Amino acid sequence: MTDFIREVDEEYRRDRAIQAWKRYKTWIIAAAVLIVVAAGGWRWREHSERLAAEAAGARFEAAIQLGREGKEKEAEQAFLEIAKSGPSGYSILARFRAAAEMSARDPAEAVKIYDALAADAALDQLMQGAARLRAAYLRVDEADAAEMKRRVEPLAAPTGAFRHSARELMGLAALRAGDLEGAGRWFDMIVADPQAPQGLRERAGAMLGLVASGAKAASSSNK
Repeated sequence: MTDFIREVDEEYRRDRAIQAWKRYKTWIIAAAVLIVVAAGGWRWREHSERLAAEAAGARFEAAIQLGREGKEKEAEQAFLEIAKSGPSGYSILARFRAAAEMSARDPAEAVKIYDALAADAALDQLMQGAARLRAAYLRVDEADAAEMKRRVEPLAAPTGAFRHSARELMGLAALRAGDLEGAGRWFDMIVADPQAPQGLRERAGAMLGLVASGAKAASSSNK
């Protein structure tokens, strides 16, 4: 009796399955096709992105080689082309390298590129800070104290990743503006920070000596 009931139950299930197939076979086939197409499309996209990245990598290395060969102008153009058409990662790196290549020849244009990178919301804060700092280095000999403060002071915060270099720039800008007290304050921060690189601390110490000499000379002239 149990076997009979099982056979009836299995037969019922087969009938239900056949009925369901007849009723929904179009939708089942369509869903299967969509799954296959989606998987194929994903594979194709992954393959295309890998090929694009490999091509961009080769172009990036070729641009670097142009720079090594002293062909700065050609390297600039190559990096700018990658920045326009390369995958996101290479595009960002190419913008940085293009600005670096043109820093000596056309610092004003390099600053524009760095400023655009610093304002690019698609970049993380570390990369934005790096761009801001590099632009400030190119502007330190020409910018007034207000511009340098706007560009650099936010990077000099106690927990800032670029605080050591930012403080040096702020000290140089203050020294250039004749603000010996301000310059001394910034260089003191570097010397007093045990996490500051040794070379930078030595430079800051030397600048403090210069500041002290300037303050002494100013004091003597006022007597």
